[in-house]
Order: sequence, then structure tokens, then C-alpha cells
Amino acid sequence: MSVKRSVHSSGLRIVTEEVPSVRSAAIGIWVNVGSRDEAPATAGASHFLEHLLFKGTTRRTALQISAAVESVGGEMNAFTSKEYTCFWARVIDTDLPMAIDVVSDLITSSVVTVQDVDAERKVVLEEIAMRDDDPSDLVHDLFSDTYYGDTAIGRPILGTVKSISDMSRATVFNYYKKKYLPQDLVVAVSGNIKHKRVVAMVEDALSRDNFLQQSATPAIRPSTPIKNSKQQSVGLLHKKSEQAHMFYGLEGVARADQRRFAMGVLSAALGGGMSSRLFQEIREKRGLAYSVYSYAQQFAGSGTLGFYAGCNPAKALEVVSIMRDVLADVVAHGLTHEEIERAKGAVRGSLVLSQEDTGSRMSRIGKNEIVYGQVMDFDDILKEISRVSAADISEIASEFLVKTPTLALVGPFKSESKFEKVLAK
Repeated sequence: MSVKRSVHSSGLRIVTEEVPSVRSAAIGIWVNVGSRDEAPATAGASHFLEHLLFKGTTRRTALQISAAVESVGGEMNAFTSKEYTCFWARVIDTDLPMAIDVVSDLITSSVVTVQDVDAERKVVLEEIAMRDDDPSDLVHDLFSDTYYGDTAIGRPILGTVKSISDMSRATVFNYYKKKYLPQDLVVAVSGNIKHKRVVAMVEDALSRDNFLQQSATPAIRPSTPIKNSKQQSVGLLHKKSEQAHMFYGLEGVARADQRRFAMGVLSAALGGGMSSRLFQEIREKRGLAYSVYSYAQQFAGSGTLGFYAGCNPAKALEVVSIMRDVLADVVAHGLTHEEIERAKGAVRGSLVLSQEDTGSRMSRIGKNEIVYGQVMDFDDILKEISRVSAADISEIASEFLVKTPTLALVGPFKSESKFEKVLAK
């Protein structure tokens, strides 16, 4: 099962992975644009546009777009991140030509009418309201805002009520025409396919409306270090709730840093599952929280390592203290051999299991190509994880777990002062 890659003269990249043992195929068109590319006045434009491209093209209505895929039992959707947007469909292999045509149509020929902008604006505002009603979700946006400050990468992917309310059709349409260019696109296809045939179908579909009639080189986001604007150590959003939701985060490694594999293992050992150090200390031994987890997040030029817990507000200070004690202990004494091996096994296993369907395989090769400009061999990734040693973990823990922390809190708290004192110890 090899990954093949072709680059069109327009800068368009096409990557495929042939999986002959299945009867499905997945296509994703990845666009090298996300919320970190927005100015304050266009905050949320990438996500708003993701919605709008499903509203109709010069060839299809919104109903015809969804019906084409659903009428053959397929599925179709999209998502926006801070650094890229993806439109995808998964169908039976014989319906792949149709899926490629439909998804490509969104990219080349969406009309984005005034009526659609006004209608979808309400939907996005409802999505923001839904996020605001979910403290366990909201706390992550609060952390980004507190850690990165008023920067493009710190602002929420959804935008704000004001930015979405004020955004005109001209603003969104101009954003579409400026950002959705061939050199910013990666088309990833996985399944029971042949590379040459996929390339021909993709180039034919994306040639519509002269979309590919230009010469360019593929655009790769530069790994320029991100400078955070000065922010407070604790971000607090007062909400009357039965639980306090917290996210304790630290500086991590950027996407291009080779130590990202060791950081992934460290994150798994600390909060990757029920056997992890934080889960054991906070939930199993003390019963202070139901949900406890960690994750390492990487961007171009920046990264974070963070720990989430939801608990009784009266126990929030204790939970923060436990997190600090656990991290300090790992810095001082390291992780045991058993913890490291268990974490490495968990990371390897989850990666392998995640590749059991064509949609996941498409996501892996598409994301790798859009962010790195190449697709790392899957076996090489597993080898990199296996190579992580106790010395690697000790080195990365000693460098990053002692970084100045940022704490985001959503709950019935009136002041940050008590938490600031805990962080200052």
C-alpha cells in the first residue's frame, strides 16, 4: 500500500494511497487556509466560507450537492482548523468519479450569494452559541486566547458574534477567491483506486472555470516562530455551572520539531488514558474528576502541551495543585520504564487502529502533504515512536514541563487570584 504523489503545473498536489482490499474510496480537498490567516475584521471567515461553499455552485443547488453523495449511501462534510480547511466525501469506489466532481465543484465554482450569506450567518451564530453553552469545549478557546493573546492563532476558529454579524458577502467572496488557489490545494484520495486514473479525474474536475490555468509552485506554510502577546497567567470565564472546567497548558514543540514524537509519548504517559499518571492521581486515587486527559498540539512555528480536567468547583485548586505536583515529579524523577513502554504502545496502537478505514487514511496523507509538503511513510512514523527513549522523555520533560504555565478556567469563580497564587508557587 504505497502513497503516490503528483504535482500539477498550477501548484496543485494530488496524493493517493491504494487500498485494493476495500470497496470504498475517500476524497478530501485540503486548503492551506485557516483561522490564523484572518485579520480581526475577518475573524471566522475560513469557517464561515466552509459552510457557504455547500450552499450552491454554478452547476448545483445545495440540495443537489448533498443528494448526489447521499443517494449512493456516501457521506460528505468539511471542517476548519487554525491552519487548514478540508472538504471530504467517502463513497463506494465505483462512485468516486461523482464524488471528485462534486467536491471539486465546491472549490472552483461556488456562487456565495447574498441570500446564502445572510441565511448561513444565522447558522454560524447558532454554532457559536452552542460552543458557549458547552464549557468543556469553550475552555479550549479560552486557553488559546489566554496563551497566545490577541493574535491570529489565539482567536477562535468560529470567529466572534461581532465579526460574523458584520461580515459582508463581498468580504467572504473575496476571501474565497484570494485564498482558494491551486497552489494552496492538496487533493488526497484513498481506497480501491489507481493513481493515474485519480489524477486524470481530479485535473479534469478542477479545470472547470479555468481554475488550473496558471503556473505556480505548491505553497507550504513557513515555520516562523510565533510571538505571543503578553497575557495573564490565568484566563477566567465566569459561568454558573455544576462543574469547573480547566485547561492547564505549557509551551510545547512546533510541528517541524523532530521531538514531536517524544512529546506525543510524554503526553500519552501523562494523560493519554486510564493508565496515565494524571488519570490515576486525579480520578482513580482521589475521585476528583470524571474526565482527565492531555494532548500535545503542534502548529507551524509553535506548539502547546495541555491537560484538561472537569471537577467540582470546590476541588479545582486541589486538582491544579495535583497537576503541578505530577509534572514536577516527572521532571525530578522521570517516568518509569513501564510507563514509557505503555505510552509508546498506546501511541503506536492508536495510530495503527486509526488507519482501518479509507477516510482516516485519506486524512493522514492529506494532512501530511498540506503541512509538511510530503507524506511520511507510516512504518517510519512507527519506528520514530519506537525509538523514543527514557533519555528523550527526560530531556523534553526537563525543558518543557518547567515552562511558565497558562491556566484557563470556566466555572462559578469570581476571581483568578487564588489560582494565580497556586501557579506562582
